[in-house]
Amino acid sequence: MLTSKAKAFWPLLFLLVLADCTTKRLAEQHLAPEHVPHPVVGDVVRFTLAYNTGAAFSVSLGEHSRVGFSLLALGVLAVLASIYRTTPPKDRVQATALALVAGGAIGNVMDRFRSPGGTYRGVVDFIDIGVGGWRFYTFNLADVGVTCGAILLALLLLRRGGADAPAQTPVDA
Repeated sequence: MLTSKAKAFWPLLFLLVLADCTTKRLAEQHLAPEHVPHPVVGDVVRFTLAYNTGAAFSVSLGEHSRVGFSLLALGVLAVLASIYRTTPPKDRVQATALALVAGGAIGNVMDRFRSPGGTYRGVVDFIDIGVGGWRFYTFNLADVGVTCGAILLALLLLRRGGADAPAQTPVDA
């Protein structure tokens, strides 16, 4: 019998990985060449194919980015697995947050290892939001999952930490 957390976690994780991988392949097929905007909602939302060899916001480790960020993501996945194991069986919200972060991390790690012809181009990004010259970084569905999951997890931890923290009593000097 699946627990509530498993029912929330596993379908969302698989759906996010599948949607991320599918949209990245579609972006490569239909948005080439790179850096040519395709308006979706006027100039505000565009699809623009880009390859990011670094991490979020183009943070880079130079020639070690592919391996370094892959190892970092695998370490984060190990921590998330540990948190998942200790998550109460009925905690669907925390399981959802963990699935979003883990699914996004898996999607981007898979993209780091998938390179046609042996040439590493980077993680496929294609969602481009902004107005005119004021653009946010180009990102993908995995990035959305990681960001939303991390925010949800942080809010849960803040709320629970505040509610569950023992009352502090002043110490007599």
